[in-house]
Amino acid sequence: MKRLVADLNRLYRAEPALHELDAEPEGFRWMDCSDSEQSVVSFVRFARDPRSLVLCVCNFTPVPRRGYRVGVPRAGWWAEVVNTDSALYGGSDVGNGGGLRSEPVPWHGQPHSVLLTLPPLGGLLLRYAGP
Repeated sequence: MKRLVADLNRLYRAEPALHELDAEPEGFRWMDCSDSEQSVVSFVRFARDPRSLVLCVCNFTPVPRRGYRVGVPRAGWWAEVVNTDSALYGGSDVGNGGGLRSEPVPWHGQPHSVLLTLPPLGGLLLRYAGP
C-alpha cells in the first residue's frame, strides 16, 4: 500500500491533467458513471494542454472484466501508468500489458474507444501518449 500511495503521489505531481484544472469544469468529464450492473465507473481528467489527458477506470467488483469498452476523446496510444492490481502492489497483475491503442469505435459519446481488461477490485490510470 505504501508503494502504491507513493507512486500515485508521484504521478499526481508529474501529470498536469491530474491537478491543473481541479477547480474548472473543463478539467473533468465522465465517460460512464451509470454502469451499476457491472459496478464500473470511468472518467477523463484534462489539463490546459489538450494533449495531456488521463483516463481513470475503476472496477468495484472482485470479477475481472475482459473486453470492457470505454470511450476516449483522442485516437492513439493510451499508456497504462497505474494499475492498482499490479504485482508491484501485491495484486494479481490483471491488466493491459502497459497500454493499448484506441479504436475508431464511437462509445460513451466519444469518437474513439479502448477495449480494456479491468482488474478485480482495482483501478487503472491510462495517460494519452499521442497518435
